Amino acid sequence: AAAAAAAAEARPQRSNRRAHASAASAREAVLAAAEASEEAAEEAAQEAASAEGEGGGEGDGAAEAEQAWRLADAPCTWEHLDHTADVQLHAWGTRLEEAFEQCALAMFALMTELETVGVGLPAAPPVEVCAQGHDLHSLLFQFLDEWLFRFTGGGGFVPRRLRVVSLDRAAFRVRSLAVGECFELGRHPQGTEVKAITYSAMRITETPTRADLLVIVDI
Repeated sequence: AAAAAAAAEARPQRSNRRAHASAASAREAVLAAAEASEEAAEEAAQEAASAEGEGGGEGDGAAEAEQAWRLADAPCTWEHLDHTADVQLHAWGTRLEEAFEQCALAMFALMTELETVGVGLPAAPPVEVCAQGHDLHSLLFQFLDEWLFRFTGGGGFVPRRLRVVSLDRAAFRVRSLAVGECFELGRHPQGTEVKAITYSAMRITETPTRADLLVIVDI
């Protein structure tokens, strides 16, 4: 009887110890989870800060690239060909986009010496021109006509650097940007006035490694 009573007393004690152990384990698990959550939050914050730093670096790199593009001399892959009472522009590049860029610069080079045109420093926002046609020939016509309007429409803008940002061959749409300044007599030599773009003898020739454009402008 005495042994049975002792065993009965021991059972509650063992149960209490197991309960205390379970509670302690639960508290330890909660603390461990909290610490893990804090570590995860710190890692997430560090990753976010690192991403922001990398983004800032990319932004700085883009700004530096933009500045370098403004200051670099524009490639010259164009020429003016004589034509009865008019001038034929011949421009070329490794891609059609480059040929479009060069054709516009060739047109403005008739009106003044592009070497005398500033690039809008401190950095002024680029001038944007978009155009759309129903085929490549009409797209080229509209592209040149829109840029000509930036000069003749009252602003007198002349680009020093010009680039085609996108050229959609399916929708026949082009978007371009340029940096330069407004024409000013006495500072920019006065060349030949371009009155209009024409479709006469317009030609677009492409190979896998080169694109050539021929456009006659009315002067």
